[in-house]
Amino acid sequence: MKYEEFIAEVRRRASLGSDGEAEAAARATLRTLAERLAGGEPHDLASQLPGELAEYARYEGEQKSDPFSLEEFYRRVAEREGVGVADASRHARVVMEVVREAVTAGELGDVRSQLPAEYGPLFGEGG
Repeated sequence: MKYEEFIAEVRRRASLGSDGEAEAAARATLRTLAERLAGGEPHDLASQLPGELAEYARYEGEQKSDPFSLEEFYRRVAEREGVGVADASRHARVVMEVVREAVTAGELGDVRSQLPAEYGPLFGEGG
């Protein structure tokens, strides 16, 4: 998937007013996800994303997972994106919906395997 397609899908699905808002949502979500993942997983994910987004999914230096909750995930996305937590949680779910379409099922499984069950809603699972 190309960068422009990725951003257009985030914008459309999240009903955002501009590409800039969609970019902010994608950056905030991917940066926060990278903080939550361990080992080389952020780099593996980044390798399958459009180049313009890959830098946000990578973590520089030795990566150790910061085991924060889904609630904290949404709070961090909100802070980075500059929106409320309710909007950030909706935007993050949309970004991850588009990520699911942009990367292989195996890569998505690797990402998902590092996160506890409470992260299910971020991946369109359950509640």
